[in-house]
Amino acid sequence: MDQTPTAPLSNTRLLTRKDTLHHSRIDTQPQTLPLADGEAMLRIDRVALTTNNITYAAFGEAMQYWGFFPTGAEGWGHMPVWGFAEVIASRVPGVEPGERFYGYFPIARLLRMRPVRVTPRGFYDGAEHRLSLTSAYNQYTRCQNDPAWRPTDENYQMLLRPLFITSFMLADFLEDQNFFGAQQVVVSSASSKTAYGTAFCLADQRKVQLAALTSTRNLDFVQQLGCYQSVHRYEALNELDPDRPTLYVDFSGDDTLRSAVHHHFGSSLVYDCYAGSAHNTQFLGETTLPGPKPQFYFAPVQIRKRNADWGPAVVNQRFNEAQLRFIERVGHTEQPWMQVVEHQGFEAASRLIEALHAGRVDPREGHVVVLD
Repeated sequence: MDQTPTAPLSNTRLLTRKDTLHHSRIDTQPQTLPLADGEAMLRIDRVALTTNNITYAAFGEAMQYWGFFPTGAEGWGHMPVWGFAEVIASRVPGVEPGERFYGYFPIARLLRMRPVRVTPRGFYDGAEHRLSLTSAYNQYTRCQNDPAWRPTDENYQMLLRPLFITSFMLADFLEDQNFFGAQQVVVSSASSKTAYGTAFCLADQRKVQLAALTSTRNLDFVQQLGCYQSVHRYEALNELDPDRPTLYVDFSGDDTLRSAVHHHFGSSLVYDCYAGSAHNTQFLGETTLPGPKPQFYFAPVQIRKRNADWGPAVVNQRFNEAQLRFIERVGHTEQPWMQVVEHQGFEAASRLIEALHAGRVDPREGHVVVLD
């Protein structure tokens, strides 16, 4: 089982400045060997980078995202990403060298882990510093036993799965709450993958109309998606009926837009759901806006509820089926919603983070980084 490499190993890492998220630096450290009993070493070979990862970093302190992969470097953190890795050494029964896992990783070549609760489905990282952190991020899925995994779809899975779980559970949350009595749902930053993933999940419901708010630059793209009943520029908010009971789903985090929405709909606004943003990296502050107080949405809360309601097996089955349908639609041969762009190496990852932070990434593109 233990096939620890005999040659010395070094670990290349991309570190993010915690107070200046678009600043990165690359460093290399020796990797201590051999492994102790209960440890495994994984080599990370490809990861996805989206605005979602900027959000993780933005809330790194407040929501403990920096805590998953400590760097040992004061003021610098590992921006968490989703990706694939291969076991290169293991002293854990049931975790074998050569096996491939999907999960939550740093932007680094190597990660020493302590797999626990090992099953055919995968394992949890039982490293002491992770025990108090959100368990959903500590789970690693064994690819060969993952019904949603296809070797040819790895890029799509990395890009969409962590976003789509938010979309899937957000749509479920809204339906579970009967849309708080709304007749229309207004979605800001409607070109974002999480936003149109939510719209995709709500396509079959007939209780509410979905109205998209987007920039002039992204107007054509959002219209071509076809998953919103109406599409409006931010400046044209007044096109929407102010007397219609309305639920606001905020992916933009724009305080000025939020104020405009609240003042436009007034007492017709039944709920304000803040789903997160890469561009406004602050928690919601106290507001004196008319209408309901904005509420922060956190997907793991709804996941826990549905695990209790349906059981984890049913939750996984429903999510996997929906995810495969979404990947098929996003990667449609003739009319794709997204083009995958591959980047090579840590320097490229650093440049991509800077572009994502500045909002310079085309919504039609999904970006992955190959670390080999």
